[in-house]
Amino acid sequence: MFNIQVEHREGKVFRCAEKEDVLTAARRQGVAIPLGCRGGGCGMCKIQVTKGKFDRGKSSMEVLPEGEREKNYSLACKTYPLGDLTIKI
Repeated sequence: MFNIQVEHREGKVFRCAEKEDVLTAARRQGVAIPLGCRGGGCGMCKIQVTKGKFDRGKSSMEVLPEGEREKNYSLACKTYPLGDLTIKI
């Protein structure tokens, strides 16, 4: 299990299992992240990882262009932590 710290929400931390996406873990624990398709195509669940390493699953280049990917933006529905993370929603 990994700890996911949410920036700008004092003390808000939730747990994410290995191979679980950030969106599923957040919603299970009452952390609001907007969602739409859950398939990486709509972009509603876009987050920025400010600390930590993660795997990014497949997502549309239209909703997550290369420039954003380079700045560690990702879609929560396709973000799989490899350790503890800090994110901006």
